[in-house]
Amino acid sequence: MDLKSIKGIALGTEQKLNSLGIYTIENLVEFYPYRYNILNLITINEAKEDESCTIKGVVVDAPKVQYIKRNFNRMTFKIITNKQMVNVTIFNRAFFKQHLTLNKEVVITGKYKRINNSFMASDLKFNISENKIEPVYHLVEGLSNSQISKYIKEALKLNLYYDYIPTIYTEKYHFINKEAAVNLVHEPKSIQDIKSSTLRLKYEELFNFMFKINYLKSINKKVEGIKRDLSSNYLNEFQEQLSFTLTKDQLICMQKIYEDLTNAPRMNRLILGDVGSGKTIVATYAIYLNYLSKHQSALMAPTEILAMQHYKSIQELLSKFNIKTALLTGSTKKKEKEQIMLDLQDGKIDLLIGTHALISDNVKFKSLGLVITDEQHRFGVAQRNNLSEKGLAPDVLYLSATPIPRTYALTIYGDLDLSLIKTKPTGRKEIITKVYKESDIKEVLYKMLEELKLGHQIYVVSPLIEDNDTLDLKSIFALEEKFNLAFKNQVKIGILHGKLKNSEKEIIMNDFKSGELKILISTTVIEVGVDVPNTTMIVIYNAERFGLATLHQLRGRVGRNDMQSYCYLISNKDVERLKVLEESNDGFYISEKDFEMRGGGDLFGNKQSGSANFKIANIKTDYQILMQAALDTEDYINSKLYIGNVYYEKLIDDISFIN
Repeated sequence: MDLKSIKGIALGTEQKLNSLGIYTIENLVEFYPYRYNILNLITINEAKEDESCTIKGVVVDAPKVQYIKRNFNRMTFKIITNKQMVNVTIFNRAFFKQHLTLNKEVVITGKYKRINNSFMASDLKFNISENKIEPVYHLVEGLSNSQISKYIKEALKLNLYYDYIPTIYTEKYHFINKEAAVNLVHEPKSIQDIKSSTLRLKYEELFNFMFKINYLKSINKKVEGIKRDLSSNYLNEFQEQLSFTLTKDQLICMQKIYEDLTNAPRMNRLILGDVGSGKTIVATYAIYLNYLSKHQSALMAPTEILAMQHYKSIQELLSKFNIKTALLTGSTKKKEKEQIMLDLQDGKIDLLIGTHALISDNVKFKSLGLVITDEQHRFGVAQRNNLSEKGLAPDVLYLSATPIPRTYALTIYGDLDLSLIKTKPTGRKEIITKVYKESDIKEVLYKMLEELKLGHQIYVVSPLIEDNDTLDLKSIFALEEKFNLAFKNQVKIGILHGKLKNSEKEIIMNDFKSGELKILISTTVIEVGVDVPNTTMIVIYNAERFGLATLHQLRGRVGRNDMQSYCYLISNKDVERLKVLEESNDGFYISEKDFEMRGGGDLFGNKQSGSANFKIANIKTDYQILMQAALDTEDYINSKLYIGNVYYEKLIDDISFIN
């Protein structure tokens, strides 16, 4: 139903609600509180010095407002509470003046100073009964908590509820019904109301999600793929061509891939590995096996820089096997692109590496047997599916350098077979990481100079300010100016950012790889895939703006050789959180810490269909509910109880979005 059918919601208000993700009345009803204020009223005699409390009183004089600055004001008035007159002060609430009439009852939260009988208020409300539980919602400028509550109250009257929990589980766990749960979560009268309503709604949300995951897992197991007749000796032959020794985890992953490719069920595997752990060589082995079975492979990367890097490194790794490789990106010239299309259809190309260009309708394979998607969470679901559909049930391999906790992996990747690479290649040294305040920047500059004198190169990262691209560009140019000043224009510096054309990015990266540029100042476009082994230091400004997982990804751009490497985090804020990176170079440990500190959220920094962006559930705090929902949905699917349930049959019809 249309939001404007709710009393008080005009076009302007509707747009503000839209910015909160509320587009329909159903969305409004499901816009749950993220916390509750429990107003336990006390008497003024019970108030403790410098402790926040809430009291109720009656206004006994007209409030006075003093404007200190343009956007700063102070309002004072007196109340009678428990037969005692108290002086009240509150800042930036001048708009309440007209409501504070004589004999008006008011509830005030703040701190009481007994020595001068003054109450410094942080909030005030009207007509609140004792022990009131107030739901608190996420807001946007121009919408107050009371307005949101009012609109939701109107929406609740329409009774737009559908109970998505199958009856057997509602009865098994003695859940309250959906109507009661939705009403109580928005208008609780007791703590028990909050507990019973949130438990029921969380379970419903997690049950729905795990149903999709487990259903996909069940059908993926049934999909017939390409059964290859390959010798188990091929791994030894592949290893003999390498100039380095494979790690234990790489060998385990390769064995799993061999088993997947030589069995009938379609491979649907994710290789989850820390930065620099060697996922590319594992993917290259899969390409090699697929080539031996006379099928083509496709590898899709999220950026041209990463696609180009894969093209060069995989070509080198496969140079002794006569595997014909081509690169297709948005920058590929028309004539070259047309030739690639022809060769691809004729089977003259064994491996096609590229960006989103691979999913174009005119890209057709003769016999696509393997699809590899690197940093797969950066692609939309439809894009990934589009590439897989270019062959007859090709095997699918996903790569991700974003180590995440098992709890999060279960929800996002629950329909995939998961392989982990934790061990790093031999000879790599731990990256020394240190947090510096901006006032200590001279020490960082001296350390940079030491590395430059050794002939090494340096990354400098300036944070992306999403709301203001112009400001972002100013910040990296300002850094260039500072470094030119510090190093007396003796060091060649390059700048890399998202607004450059692909051809410009390529020139800068080639100049940096060749060593012509010594310092590369960049936004987070270097986060994934940039590999210049001679770079031994990364300096990250305003590090507090990044999650720990992102900082670890950025740190992974150095330490890609046997030389000692360094990561310096510049920040005046959030220093304790950043010190986690001083403690450890283990991406899985860091992701657990990030998870503890920030919750599930959006670890990747970009939302996508099928990720765990829940309305009320939290996979960190509600992990036990998640586990139970996972078990219940498995039983529900295996026993085929979903047949005849209109909602779950419809979910199955629409389920491709999460694959």
